[in-house]
Amino acid sequence: MITLFGQAYSWNAPEIFLPGGAILFIFGLLLMVLRASGRVSPLLMQEMSWLSQRVQGLSEGQERLAGGLHHVSEAQSLSQTAMIQLMENRLAEVQRFMGESLQGSSMRTARSLGDLQQRLETIDKAQANIEKLSGNVLSLQDILSNKQARGAFGEIQLHEIVAKALPSDGYTMQATLSNGRRVDCLIHLPNPPGPLAIDAKFPLEAYEALRRAETPRQVQDANTLLRNAVRAHIRAISDKYIIEGETADGAILFLPSEAVYAELHANFPEVVREGFAAKVWIVSPTTCMATLHTMRAILKDARLREQTGAIRKELGELSKDIDRLSDRVSNLDRHFGQAARDVEEIRISADKAGKRARRLDNFDFEELAAPIVPRVAE
Repeated sequence: MITLFGQAYSWNAPEIFLPGGAILFIFGLLLMVLRASGRVSPLLMQEMSWLSQRVQGLSEGQERLAGGLHHVSEAQSLSQTAMIQLMENRLAEVQRFMGESLQGSSMRTARSLGDLQQRLETIDKAQANIEKLSGNVLSLQDILSNKQARGAFGEIQLHEIVAKALPSDGYTMQATLSNGRRVDCLIHLPNPPGPLAIDAKFPLEAYEALRRAETPRQVQDANTLLRNAVRAHIRAISDKYIIEGETADGAILFLPSEAVYAELHANFPEVVREGFAAKVWIVSPTTCMATLHTMRAILKDARLREQTGAIRKELGELSKDIDRLSDRVSNLDRHFGQAARDVEEIRISADKAGKRARRLDNFDFEELAAPIVPRVAE
């Protein structure tokens, strides 16, 4: 680039070549005019010739510079083209990479959305199950809020446990005692201890009040209410279901809730001890099952003892049968011995008869038929 009068021009621009040629043309024209006039001194002619050469050299240099600039421009153009192509290739690679990345991200996003959809479906199912369970819990609360329904619920749960632990003839549900009281379940244990009563009704109102208590005063009142309710229920069971000479000297208070059982043993141990003193044992579904399995072993042992006499009688009869069988075997052995001797005698007789038959078969009857010559006495 070259700057003239504040304007930038390239070396091969026409604005640069035209003034140089014009200057050279003016010098040549001036030289011809001076030579034609004959008034040009040799020194001036020499200077003019030198100046003309310099101008011509300058023009040639400008042409070479223009050629070099042209080559530089072509090289720069090629470099720009190569740079543009390289940038286009890089841009294409970046676009391809971005496309693959976007495609991979799209697939991962789609999978994530699918997994999220499955999780949402699982959550929806769990929510539905929770709502169903909540409805069941509300139904259970409705059952437990009704005293009669609560008693029936406890009886059903007790019946399920007893039916799994004991044989069908080992218990009676809703048995009536001699005092006219009806017990939820009566276990037919042998004497001693005798039939054992199980009561499945429990006053849950006091426990529910304890669960709803918020202030210390409410908690204290609920504790007092629960303590008094349990004590009253223990006394009622002892009075109704423990009959001397008819039932065992104890009874069982069945709690259909493990939470109530844990609450009593954790915070009301004195009430549990009072139950032991009154021979009323408090059990939960878990401990009731263990207790019933123990009773099952007692029933099995009692039935074995009841059958001991019959077993001994049968063993005596079996011993007599064995003695008779021994006698008959001895008689049979005697008969077999006599038969063996008879067979041996028969065999001996048969051998003798056979020998006689062979001798008769070999006997020469012709010798018997020959004439007998009388001997003459000398």
